[in-house]
Amino acid sequence: MSDTSTIGDLIEPLVTAAGYELYDVQQNGGTLAVLVQGPDGVDIDQLSSLSRQVSSLLDEHDPIPGRYTLQISSPGVERKLRRADHYAGAVGELVTVRTLPGPEGRRRLLGELVSFDDGVLVIADRETGETSITLDEIEKAKTVFEWGPAPKPGAKSGNTTGSKTGESTGARSR
Repeated sequence: MSDTSTIGDLIEPLVTAAGYELYDVQQNGGTLAVLVQGPDGVDIDQLSSLSRQVSSLLDEHDPIPGRYTLQISSPGVERKLRRADHYAGAVGELVTVRTLPGPEGRRRLLGELVSFDDGVLVIADRETGETSITLDEIEKAKTVFEWGPAPKPGAKSGNTTGSKTGESTGARSR
């Protein structure tokens, strides 16, 4: 399996030149997922174009042995938090965190990420109030999107589709 940080270093200049930010690179089995975000989101056409460019670059440098599927997408409205910059970018958002088992067992927190500084998160948990945890205590974390209230039956409303701009996926096999 290839080092995803090396792949990230290889493709980041291309992603940046296209006007996007490289959010993450993940490899799971035979799939290489490249997650990008833009200031106004990303649509399917933009992802498709970027997919072709990234695919060509990876073909040229061949950093992954064997066959794999390249998937270019946005991190979505609920995105995994894995690196320090992910946590810093999620300050002010609703997050869910599962800690590693400790003396008190595994804990689950749901609340606003109030701050992130020097590897320490402060979460205003809905049940326990403000809690501080370090990055090395976290097993899994992600942002949480809360849908607004459902429209009342029979009420006319505007867009109720819950459109999530930027969640389109462009997949390409090689």
